[in-house]
Amino acid sequence: MSRIGRMPITVPAGVEVKIDGNVVTVSGAKATLTQEIHPNMMIAVENNEIHVTRPNDEKQNRALHGLTRSLINNMVVGVSEGYKKELDVVGVGYRVAKQGKDLVMNLGFSHQVTMSEIEGITIDVPGPNKIIISGPDKQKVGQFAAEVREKRPPEPYKGKGIRYVNEFVRRKEGKTGSKKK
Repeated sequence: MSRIGRMPITVPAGVEVKIDGNVVTVSGAKATLTQEIHPNMMIAVENNEIHVTRPNDEKQNRALHGLTRSLINNMVVGVSEGYKKELDVVGVGYRVAKQGKDLVMNLGFSHQVTMSEIEGITIDVPGPNKIIISGPDKQKVGQFAAEVREKRPPEPYKGKGIRYVNEFVRRKEGKTGSKKK
């Protein structure tokens, strides 16, 4: 059995779970999320716990078991607590600001880079070198953070660019570092 798939999902107070065939809807204080799951997976709600079971031990069902449980757990956590990604902007002259619903970034290009908030995502800029992306959908938050980071990923020589908080950027020595006299 899948160690992850076997674990029950505890439904916190204020979160409502509806199962309609192979569509799971989770609604809470922050949002309402809907996910269509594979028809082989069986989901049961008992005593504020969600149990995911599989019909047999075929390879595809074993793979789907843990995945389905993780997707439903992410929905439950998202509607109750939410997810957030924090990004740091490192570099001389690199800064970010929020104008309305747009994130405006000066990243050393000849132009400003602008990204708009998408539905279900909120962007917060507490300082000129910090971006906080939050929302109830874990996949959307992570994808949008990756797209922001992609605009200027950290480079290995000076470490300039957009990086996740606590991301380690492996630094390289420049051309002059290997000369011997």
